[in-house]
Amino acid sequence: MPYSIRSSCYYGDFSLLFPHTFSLIVILIIFLENIVSNLLYRSTVENMLYVKLVRILIDNYVLSFMQNPIKILISFHIAAELIEKIRAVESRIEILYDPILLGKPRYRNDQHGGAIQRTPGQEAKLQSMMAEAEILLGYVPPGYQSDITKWFPRLRWNQSPSAGIGWGAKTHGWTETDVVFTTASGVHATPLAEFCMMSMLMFVKDYFLMAEEKEKVHWARTCATDLKSKTLAIICLGKVGSEVARLAKCFGMRVIASKRHVEGVDPSSLNVDALYSWRNLKPMLNEADFVVLICPETEETRGLIGKTEIAEMKKGSVLVNISRGSVVDEDAMISALQVGHLGGAALDVFRSEPLPADSMLWKMPRVIISPHSASTVDKENERLTEIFVDNLSRYLMGRPLRNILDKKLLY
Repeated sequence: MPYSIRSSCYYGDFSLLFPHTFSLIVILIIFLENIVSNLLYRSTVENMLYVKLVRILIDNYVLSFMQNPIKILISFHIAAELIEKIRAVESRIEILYDPILLGKPRYRNDQHGGAIQRTPGQEAKLQSMMAEAEILLGYVPPGYQSDITKWFPRLRWNQSPSAGIGWGAKTHGWTETDVVFTTASGVHATPLAEFCMMSMLMFVKDYFLMAEEKEKVHWARTCATDLKSKTLAIICLGKVGSEVARLAKCFGMRVIASKRHVEGVDPSSLNVDALYSWRNLKPMLNEADFVVLICPETEETRGLIGKTEIAEMKKGSVLVNISRGSVVDEDAMISALQVGHLGGAALDVFRSEPLPADSMLWKMPRVIISPHSASTVDKENERLTEIFVDNLSRYLMGRPLRNILDKKLLY
């Protein structure tokens, strides 16, 4: 086994992440060890010759390293000016990008693209680029996800455009490889937080009644409420949750939240009034007017909000889900909406996507349906590129990367 350095954010082999830096360090260590161990047994002339020899070897190694290209495969549609920002990081960077090989974008910043039928020649070109890539910016193309070590034999690092890649990485077996995965954690904090605030405002201002009255061309004054003093429970307070909390406090809401580690943490430092262990949801659910789910998908969070948890929620409360569909028992949620126990729901994610046409959710008047698009905004690729460029600089300098996926915790 090669030498490895482990930390709280990266479980793996240091030499695999920063191979050139690691090899150079090894050469220097061997050089110093030999100098110390043989200093008393060699003449001054012999030591001088030995030093010169090692310096020549190191110089040749560094020169060879500096001439090796860093090949980056980009697997989603991205603007030319953003590619130039990436290329400008280092002269050795070689971009592998051909939009012809990608599915046609269905909307602005569509990172997946529509279905595509490649010709045999196009498929061969894609496979060739995958085989050459040291770094992947984007998603592993469909059809190649089950064995990335086969299709990406040189891959050392994948920067994903998504924040929630843990469960997919585990499902495809990527967590068992030496590839380092970094997420887009933080990129989507603003649009997702704004979606949550929009949803809560729609309920307290009774937008649904406004839409109904407009459809009827009917004018009748009414009375609504406001967000001030309402209680918001945020399940899993991370980067997105912190932004939701910040905005909610601007509206005068009382904010409570759950977090994996709460010992010694001052709630006010996170813009919340109280913190709970993520396993202690009952008191939060009992008092919250709005519950926002922002959990990563893991074995622990799948089915986290089931029939029992929904029954614990305050009557008339609203569930907002921007995490993953698997976190909620969808059937139990629908039943609670039907009987009026839940006052409504704002959903960006679902058990099955696209949401089936026969789902009862489509016809429920107090249910907001977003087609997993709450995080997609016009500045998304620019923000992702900022993270990638910073991480690329770190990678080339042998420094720790940002947003490394913990292959055990899956976030």
